Amino acid sequence: MVVSTDQLLGMSKRALDELFRDHPQGDIPSGEGHGTVILGLGRFISELVSKVVRRIAWQGKVFDPVKGELRNEISPLSERAIRAKVYMAPSWLDEKECIVLDYSHTSFVARRIRDEIREVAPGLFLGIAYWGRRRFLFFALAFPTR
Repeated sequence: MVVSTDQLLGMSKRALDELFRDHPQGDIPSGEGHGTVILGLGRFISELVSKVVRRIAWQGKVFDPVKGELRNEISPLSERAIRAKVYMAPSWLDEKECIVLDYSHTSFVARRIRDEIREVAPGLFLGIAYWGRRRFLFFALAFPTR
């Protein structure tokens, strides 16, 4: 089943967990990924929150697989800030391999955040964001496909 960001916005938390579990990690992405916040609380709420967050806070992530890191695009000006280390490791959700976005040693502000992503369609990654060990939201990263 090929999924899109639009489909992810309408999915429940349970369906998003299942989709994450059902896919391998894929390769670490390269370049700019367009970000979308997904709450898993239904399409209307997810779309509304996603649009607000995109305008004022977070637009996506820019990956550099050679350095093994990324920077988030934040603020209305899409500034590249809040660096994370990127590597493969077991997921906290299911212990299977995933791509980890680790802020613990690179950011004072986000040091308690760990993101995990897996490729669920060509160029589309589904992410789970953790605060400490507690999941607090899902997100999508869409990369141009070649």
